[in-house]
Amino acid sequence: MQMEIYRRCYKKYGFPFLAAALCVLLEALCDLMQPTIMADIIDRGVKNRQIPVILHFGVQMLVITFLGALFATARNILSSRVSQSFGADLRFDVFRKIMRLSESAPDPIDSGSLITRVTNDTAQVTQFVNGMMRIFFKAPVTCLGSIVLAVMLSPRLSLVLFAVVFLVSALIVASMKLSYSRFAKVQSAVDKVNRTVQEYLLGVRLVKAFGRYGDEKKKFDGVNRNVAERSVASQMVIVIFSPLMSLAVSLGIAASLFFGSVLFRAGQIDVGRIAAYINYMTQILASLIMITNIFNTFVRTKASNERILQVLRGEEDSGGSLRAFRDHSGRLSFRNVTFAYPSGSGTPAVRNLSFSLDPGETLAVIGPTGSGKSTVAWLCLHFYEAKEGAVLYNGTNVNDLDTKVLREQIALAPQKSMLFSGTVFENIALGRPGASEREVVEAAEIAQADGFIREMPEGYNSILGQGGVNLSGGQKQRISIARALVRNSPVLILDDCTSALDSVTEAKVRRGLKAAGNGKSVILITQKAGTAMAADQILVLDDGARAGYGSHRELLRTCAVYREIYESQIGTLRPEAEPYGG
Repeated sequence: MQMEIYRRCYKKYGFPFLAAALCVLLEALCDLMQPTIMADIIDRGVKNRQIPVILHFGVQMLVITFLGALFATARNILSSRVSQSFGADLRFDVFRKIMRLSESAPDPIDSGSLITRVTNDTAQVTQFVNGMMRIFFKAPVTCLGSIVLAVMLSPRLSLVLFAVVFLVSALIVASMKLSYSRFAKVQSAVDKVNRTVQEYLLGVRLVKAFGRYGDEKKKFDGVNRNVAERSVASQMVIVIFSPLMSLAVSLGIAASLFFGSVLFRAGQIDVGRIAAYINYMTQILASLIMITNIFNTFVRTKASNERILQVLRGEEDSGGSLRAFRDHSGRLSFRNVTFAYPSGSGTPAVRNLSFSLDPGETLAVIGPTGSGKSTVAWLCLHFYEAKEGAVLYNGTNVNDLDTKVLREQIALAPQKSMLFSGTVFENIALGRPGASEREVVEAAEIAQADGFIREMPEGYNSILGQGGVNLSGGQKQRISIARALVRNSPVLILDDCTSALDSVTEAKVRRGLKAAGNGKSVILITQKAGTAMAADQILVLDDGARAGYGSHRELLRTCAVYREIYESQIGTLRPEAEPYGG
């Protein structure tokens, strides 16, 4: 399964990949021919003082060297282009997969690790593909070719060669076994660095407000030192084994010189053959060191492969085959739904929950913190799948609907307003790409955002920083509401998205929503009794279970949980309530 990524590479870039491999093979053959030609120059030219012979073989060596340089240039160009194109494709595939992952799939992988996998791990794989096309093929070809030619030059000296190859091979195997776990720990340590930096950047204002610079520096220093220690531990394997392999080959060269001199005195080998043999031993040394680096890179890349494949094999948003709706009225209902978060404690977030939302109706969902209010929104959007019971949209189980089509029918203004780098207009139009300027402005007016937007230097073309850092909490919430409104979907879910608004502004937003409702079904998730009391129906949740359901007046009489929330926030019982938007 580790070869899955490389099969992708070969499938798309097979021809240039094979062309690069051919160039590597031809380059290696050119390198292998040079010691033999050098032996002929010494034994047939220098020894016999034949200048024409020296010139003849010298020209051959120059031509072969020139051809080797051409092949090396060609494979460098091919490998660079293919590896970088493959790396870009791999990064895109990983990012696209992350976008398609189900809500629960990334739970075991934090966002800092996902960033590392898109950047650091894909870069490691790209580097490996580049090296595989440039030098990884050359090293074994040169090593095997040198061994064969060295044996042909002197079978007796080859005993030394075989002993060196066996010893170095054993060192390579030991190096790989010790390296893998260490390189995997390095990648994990890099994840922690990314997560620490990301957490600081997201909470920089909170850190400044509490003056926790010292704690943050200490936290970063800890993870930063951990990366350094893990990296040193992984490099120690190379630091120790590389000199041992060099020593083994150097001892082999010394032994070859000694036994070669013995054979020379016995008249069993010429000086040129000894020189060529030593040259092949040197090539074997260089190839073995290169092979060691290849295996170390492979071990490092293997860890990156597994991390990338964990993302690529992640579960995508599930959905049925139904891609269209005959009924666009926006009717939602829960039938005995029980759900627990996959990576949570196992305690159900909602228990045996049933309710219905008719077209054009406004349903408020209220309850204590942790009662499962936002979970209702996630289940409606099919971010998670109910394991017991059913969530129905217009009478069809959402599990049987195409997820993309379902989410086109439901607009969400989330509890945490998320804005992106770009203009105000682009952030609002994100709800419906292609929305006209008039539609964006109308949505902003309903959300009570038009006023402060026009006061910004460039109005709707003003640039927002990442996460909307140059806006207040209430301004971000109003832009988030406008984004949901411009989508113009049959169902609108407002997940406690007015928590940063004052009561006057919130009332204006409610009136705007009521006036522009056009038969929309609205789920209003809130912790404010004053907001909930204006809805048509109120669902009260307590510890994930339905504690009450009905109008404001009914719940004050029949639901102790709702009455406690109301009295704690408003103080006196007032059963009358304005209609939604009043």
